[in-house]
This record gives sequence, structure tokens and C-alpha cells, in this order.
Amino acid sequence: MKLLIVDDEELTRIGLINSIDWESLGIFTLFQAEDGVSGLRIAREVRPEIVLCDVRMPRMNGIELVERLEKLLPNSAFIFMSGYSDKEYLKAAIRLKAINYVEKPLDPAEVTATIKEAYHCVRQNMKTVKNELFYSREADSSFAAALTQPYKDSRETIAVLAKELKIKLTPSLSVTSFVVKVEQSQADLNHMNQILTDLEIFLSYSCNRVYYISKYIQYHIFHILSPTPPSSPSMDRIGAFLKKCFQQTCAFYISKGETYIGISKAYDSYASAVSLMQSSFFFDSGTYFTPEKKIAVNTEKPGNGSYNRYVPLLSEAVLTKDLNTVRDLLLQLHHEFYQQKNIFPHEARDLYYKLFMVLEDCRQQLRLAPATEPENAMKLLENCFSFNELHEKLTQKTELFFEAARSYMPDNSTIFLIKDYIHTHYHNDSLSVRDIGNEVFLSASYVCTYFKNETGQTINQYLTEYRLKKAKELLADPGYQIADISLKVGYSNGNYFSKSFKKLTGLSPSDYREKMLK
Repeated sequence: MKLLIVDDEELTRIGLINSIDWESLGIFTLFQAEDGVSGLRIAREVRPEIVLCDVRMPRMNGIELVERLEKLLPNSAFIFMSGYSDKEYLKAAIRLKAINYVEKPLDPAEVTATIKEAYHCVRQNMKTVKNELFYSREADSSFAAALTQPYKDSRETIAVLAKELKIKLTPSLSVTSFVVKVEQSQADLNHMNQILTDLEIFLSYSCNRVYYISKYIQYHIFHILSPTPPSSPSMDRIGAFLKKCFQQTCAFYISKGETYIGISKAYDSYASAVSLMQSSFFFDSGTYFTPEKKIAVNTEKPGNGSYNRYVPLLSEAVLTKDLNTVRDLLLQLHHEFYQQKNIFPHEARDLYYKLFMVLEDCRQQLRLAPATEPENAMKLLENCFSFNELHEKLTQKTELFFEAARSYMPDNSTIFLIKDYIHTHYHNDSLSVRDIGNEVFLSASYVCTYFKNETGQTINQYLTEYRLKKAKELLADPGYQIADISLKVGYSNGNYFSKSFKKLTGLSPSDYREKMLK
């Protein structure tokens, strides 16, 4: 579990962290905040299962903080820390769901006992919620899953589940399937349960029922069963409702399948929705695809491999620093791929990766400093949800390239090779001056002298600054643990990393991250 300590006294926070064996209590991740405002922000990001907070704090006291967190974290446990003079505050705490409070000065044994109680309380809450969702949704989900299989393979399962769910499989029963594709990992379980609940309420005003199943994290399937064939506008109102639900939180596409009569045709509705979704990547995020509404598409498929012509054309224009030609090529490229139905997303990603590599090769030939590391290009492009996002990444990289080309004074070839080797191998904790010297055919002693004379810095100074520059970039992403960042930038010793970072920036990595994320 995750635990958040909120207290304006740093010594109290550090003392708690160091005096208790948290892992033995089932707590494997600790966060800390200096007041209620910071605590609220951190809680929104990391969603701790247990919050241990002081009552008296500047900006937002503990009572106000827990009042807000009760809505945000309904299944978490809250513990107050208080002095004897805070009894009036604690009267207000009785109205809240704080399971206990511990008095200051803190007794580690008392805190440990209270954390154990909180841990079991959270486990019970989670079990209750899980059971409620499990028993209320399990049969529905199984039925929905059966409808995504050909009827000849799922006939018996459908019959058994329909009986259990009291679904009348009449000849006039109609099925319309909706498929929603979301940006990966953006629609969490709580959000999906809320959407499903809202949709059930929306459908309660009609005789329609919904059966939902999630597939491959990104895909959410909603089968709408109607006792009689529904009108197309009534189904589109459901599509509009789903669109409104998803557009509040994440990028998405929606496709509506054909409406079919008879449960034996349910798979056909689902298959038609899947078919409409196949080319969604090349359309604007938020597009709603329906069988009735034919969206304008680009029907001209390039000849075999012809889109690869952009690779040499872009290379030539970049090397000659012809920005106007580059921009024209990017416009042509966008026009060729946008709203395409005859190209697969992986074909576009493969081409764009090659174009990213063109910029990287040109950077090396022109001896420019890197803007984006080439080894991250594939991951960057794979994470693009839509073609427009993919194209925007390339456009941004191109503009940054020309901006760097206008302002950059290139190093001589040896200094460039030294820096480029560091940029490529900085994550290796065993990287040495000898390794760098071997790369440029110079001895370890001479390469140090040469680099210092040419740049005014030692190689170690440059390497340290570059590593910490990369650390700053990673600290801006709360998804990375500080210990992981230390390893990613070439420090096997986390304490040494923290000392080096603080020496250069004046802040510890955790303080720097908190300042960045405010």
C-alpha cells in the first residue's frame, strides 16, 4: 500500500519515516507533504490508501484536507496526529472517517498499532468494493464477452447466462454494439464503473439494457439490447451520451455497429463496429463512426513503398537547411495519410520512425546538439494515439532541429564525437574517460587535457551536468521513482546521485520534483 504523511514539521516526517519498519506493515511506498495544500495535490496524483496527517498546518489544516480527501479517496483510511491542545479540532474529526488519532509527541509503537488497524480497514474496504462489483458485474461481463464470439461458438454460454440474467431471447430482440477505443491506461476501473452506472441510468428511461466488457485495456465494448428494433436516432443518442462521458477524461474514438435482430446476430453487430474502428488512427480523436454516416476518406493508396520517397527528400532538404521545402514535404505527408483507410497504423509509424532517424542522421552530419534522444524515438511514436499526434511529434522535432541549426555553433569534429559518445552512453554507470578516449583514439590523459582546453570544462564536469540535465527531465514525470531515475542516468549509488544533484541545483531530487509539479 501507499502512505502519505502530511505534517509541516520536517523533523516529524523524517522521524516517522526512519523509526518504523513500514514494509513489515504492508506499506511499500511513502510520500510526504509539508502542508494540506501540498498533501491534497500529492494525494490526487498518487492516491494513497492511508493518510497520516497533522491537525494544525498552514494554508490548509488536517480537518479541511480530510474533508476533501473523503470524496477523492472513499476507500482510504485517515489518521490524525495531534497535540493535547488540539482537542477542539478533534471534535470536528469525529464527523469524518478518520479511524483513529495519535497524540504528539509520537510514540512509534502507538503509530505502528494504528497503522496496522488502518491497513486492515483499507483491506476490508477494498474487499467489500471488489465483491460488490464482482457479483453485480460478473454475469453481465460474461454475457457481454459471449456476444463478442461467433454465435456457433457461444450459443450454449449465451443461453445459460441469459437465463441467469433473466434476458428474454425473443425473435424481435435487437443488438447494437458500440466499441470505444481510448488512449492506453487513461480510463481506469473507477472511471469505467462510473460511466457504466451513468449509462444504465440513462437507459433506465427506455427498455434498453447494456452489457459491457473491456478488451486489451484500450477497448471498451457496450452491447445495447432492445426488445424491439430501435430507431437509428435512438442509438445515436446513446453514442452521443458515451462521447460526452469519455471526452471529459481522455482521447478516444467511438464506432457504432449495425443493428441486428436476433441474439444469433449479436456477433455481426460487434464485428461491424470493429470494422469501422480499424482505420480510426488516421482520423481526429473524438470521431464517432457509424454505418449510416459515411465519413470522407482518403481512398488513394500510395503505390508499393512509394511513401518511402519522403526519406531521401526530407534528408536532402534538411541537410541544405531548406525549411520551406521541409514544411511543404510535411504538408504533403499529412495530406497523404490523413483519413486514410488503405494504410495500416504500423506502416505510418514505420515511416515516421525513418523520418525521425533522418533528422538524427542530419544532426550528426551537421554536428548539432541532440534535442530528442534517438533511442527514445520508437517509444515516443508507439505511444501516439492518433496520426495527428504522430505527425505533430515529427513537426515539432523538425522545428526544433532548425531552431538549433540557426543558433548552434558546432564543435570541432573531435569534441563533437566526445560529446556524442557521452550523450549515447551517459546511462552506463561504468562509463570512464578511458572509454571516451578510446572512441576518439586519444589516451585518457590527453583526451582530458584536450577537452578542457577546447571547452573550458573537464570531461567529468560535462558528463555530470549532462546526466543531471537528463535527471531533471525524468523528474518532471511523476511516473518515475527517484531510485529508478538514479539508475537511468548512470548512478548506481542513490545517495551519491542525490548529493550530486543538490550540489548542482541547490535542491534534493524530491524537492526539485515537488517544485516542478506545483
